[in-house]
Amino acid sequence: MEQCVEHFLADVWEQLTSIYQQESKRIRSLKGQSRLQAGIFNYLKVTWKKGKTHNGTIFIDVYEPFSWSDSAYKVESGPYIQEFTEKSYIVELFTALCTKVETIFLSEQYGPRFFDYHFQIVLEFEQDNTVFHYQEKLLNNRKLELTKEALTTFIETKVMAKLPVRPSDNDEFFFAQYLVNPHFFHPVADEIEPLIRRLQEKHLANKERLDKWIYYYTSAFKQWAEEHFLTHYFEQTGEYIKEWVLKTTDRPPQLEQEHIDFFLYVALKIGQKEPATCLKYLELAKQLGSQQAVDYLQTGSGRFESTRKRYVFQGQANDILQTIDIRIIAEEEAAYREALHYIIDLLKEGFPKGYKLSLKSKVKNYLPIKKLAKSKLHQFFANCLAFPTLFPLIADYAQVAMEEFAWYQDVEPSEKSAMPGTYAVFGLGLSSDAYFSLIQTYMALVDIEHQSVQDGYAEAFIEAHGLSVELMPVLVAIFMGSNESAKPLKGIDMCQPNLLGALVQELENKKDYEREVVLYRLFGNPKKLAQRRKQEETSSKELDKILQWMN
Repeated sequence: MEQCVEHFLADVWEQLTSIYQQESKRIRSLKGQSRLQAGIFNYLKVTWKKGKTHNGTIFIDVYEPFSWSDSAYKVESGPYIQEFTEKSYIVELFTALCTKVETIFLSEQYGPRFFDYHFQIVLEFEQDNTVFHYQEKLLNNRKLELTKEALTTFIETKVMAKLPVRPSDNDEFFFAQYLVNPHFFHPVADEIEPLIRRLQEKHLANKERLDKWIYYYTSAFKQWAEEHFLTHYFEQTGEYIKEWVLKTTDRPPQLEQEHIDFFLYVALKIGQKEPATCLKYLELAKQLGSQQAVDYLQTGSGRFESTRKRYVFQGQANDILQTIDIRIIAEEEAAYREALHYIIDLLKEGFPKGYKLSLKSKVKNYLPIKKLAKSKLHQFFANCLAFPTLFPLIADYAQVAMEEFAWYQDVEPSEKSAMPGTYAVFGLGLSSDAYFSLIQTYMALVDIEHQSVQDGYAEAFIEAHGLSVELMPVLVAIFMGSNESAKPLKGIDMCQPNLLGALVQELENKKDYEREVVLYRLFGNPKKLAQRRKQEETSSKELDKILQWMN
């Protein structure tokens, strides 16, 4: 071995040994590691750059670096670097580095869970204004087999086992990564989809766990799509907004049908939460010549009635993109009736309830409710509500559309996001007392932790119907559906004896936190109410009871 190579390697190894010894102590002290995690470290990159110093600097990355970060350990090179005058010395350095790394990688010198079952070594070296790049992949077959055995046991005992058995959150993270890892699964939807669905079914009663599981496999799918599929056929351009541009090589890599089929499956799975990403992936698949992608973009999956035409309206739907397009040809009751029937029929067949609607109509009505986005979807239902004869049909739509933990896509995820059925329910509740029970159903279902558009409804409801004893049950339901950010109402007087009596009666059997929300929305700070109580000439058991609850 050339002396310059030996000295360079010694500097790297001294620094790397120190890093690994510290990390080994940390890893040995960790508790609750996933049975599916073979190990933590699977990457090493050594870079030499001339820089501004005489001998340059060695950079050591023990984790694959992000393009926007610099987390490398730095070692100043010695005079030996001047002896790297031949490319063969760099090749010798890389060979020696791989040999030393492989020795410790295949051992358990730093503990059984220190190294993953695979490892990538990268060397970059500047010489004569050229950057030489070398890389090698190592595989620990014994550890790979042990990981496969652990995965098989995990599927049998945690995924497929009957409830109440569930995997841990930590296990699910690694499980999602393995679903797109060719060492463990073939890239075939029929093999992976049953496992994804099984865990979704197990978490249906736990929104937090369900959301995490969907996030885990969605992230894994996106990583596979962008790092292991698209990079074969496209190049990324742009500094901030990345765009995929088809490679212009004379002989592009051969596109295997199995891989494009799996990419389309991945696009559709991601699209359940990120329709925009799905659309982007389908457009890229279209550039690769996929007729299936073209069909998905034009008509959806084929499961639903993609087009319906009547003399007064036209409708188009795409379940893959989760879009419905409505064109009102004649601004009359019949047009909106036909459009409602079309949407209801789609939802009854299983069309995504959180769809995005585009509307072509000359009429622009909106509900008098603060916080509601003035979207096409809002406009459509406000236009429908102009025809009282459509109220029963709008109510039918609301019953079909309402779904907890779901949101329309008429706006970007924000404080204006609304649960399916929102515009229909809100409009009906303002228009007729026949639909007060629908409001109560909605408020009991809405996700008050993640939605706040309902906070402006109480003001509009009181403006439409006033305050009365008969309205107290629905008014309390509206308040109980408030987000924690909701503010007290202004300009209403609830201290009339009959209203107070009805309020106390309605709150008597409610839980403490429910009473707290309602009373805060009605009275705000209890100090103001207490001060008013002192000014009252006659006693009020109802007001005393309310103050007791508030304090």
